[in-house]
Amino acid sequence: MAFTRNPNLGAEDESLSSDVIFGTSTAMKTARKKLERTAETSIPVLIQGESGTGKEIFVRLLHARSKRSKRSLVKVTCPAIPESLIESELFGYEKGAFTGACATKRGRVELAHMGSLFLDEVGSLELSAQAKLLQVLQDGTFMRVGAQETRSVDTRLICAANGDLREQTEDGKFRLDFFFRISAVVIDLPPLRERSEDLPGLIQYFLDRFAAAYRSRPRPLSREMTSLMARYSWPGNIRQLENMIRSYVLIGDEEALVAELAPTRRSGIIPEIDLANPVSLKTITKGVTRDLEMQIILKVLQANGWSRQKTAKWLNISYRSLLYKLRDSDFGEMRRRKFNTALPDRAAAPLEPEAAD
Repeated sequence: MAFTRNPNLGAEDESLSSDVIFGTSTAMKTARKKLERTAETSIPVLIQGESGTGKEIFVRLLHARSKRSKRSLVKVTCPAIPESLIESELFGYEKGAFTGACATKRGRVELAHMGSLFLDEVGSLELSAQAKLLQVLQDGTFMRVGAQETRSVDTRLICAANGDLREQTEDGKFRLDFFFRISAVVIDLPPLRERSEDLPGLIQYFLDRFAAAYRSRPRPLSREMTSLMARYSWPGNIRQLENMIRSYVLIGDEEALVAELAPTRRSGIIPEIDLANPVSLKTITKGVTRDLEMQIILKVLQANGWSRQKTAKWLNISYRSLLYKLRDSDFGEMRRRKFNTALPDRAAAPLEPEAAD
């Protein structure tokens, strides 16, 4: 996919290749196909995904590849607008409509005429505003606050939601008729933890981007670090990865990444259990114990300046036992590589006791 210069795409978006944006995962291939088939139409599109999965990039691509690309893409961040102001922000108002309305003001809907209107986090939009937007979708008409006559508008509506809006319709928090109108096409973006095969390309993109931005030459991430990142849950998704790589480029410390990743590899002590299949209590308990043990070791290592001897003494275990535990983890391999480089004479016997760490 080739990207041409477009004012609705930022410089960062323009530098993204199709391989980086879409990757190779099945879910992203499906998302790409839907985007390509709907971009040149005016059909409403709903993009769903967890926070940080890249929904706004997809919105900008939809607009940039549409016949409306030369006109404005107007964004409305729904939860950022107070309930008392949402109607006037969306539809504008006439002079004298209320105290302080000293002049006529066009709303976001009108500003998006012949362009695209982007409702971000649409699930937080109040019901009355949903009803008025439903009218726009039905016949392209709306009325400014304080006006006596309707106005016409031609705009393409693109919405983004962090969760499943259908669940909100069942709870009565979102209008079912409005949901059906905005979800003519639904594009679901998977969380980063479900597209780990795309992680290497994203890591390299952010490394290159921030290296150029900060005029830095960061060391490539080690194989053990990328392996650890591949198994991380990424609750903040691509945005979290972006911030983490930015920090690495600036600081250049893999140990800081380990400290951030390792303690949160599991969300608490209780693991997620697939109740659709039989489970082994012994296997689950063993896995949780091993992960908790490694989190404790890493925390004590960090507190002791990464000294393995001090850590073994603090934990009241033998130095050899600690080395064996670290050997079974990616972190242990990464640390051994560092120590073996510093102490080449001990590289052949990494499990032997050392005089100093």
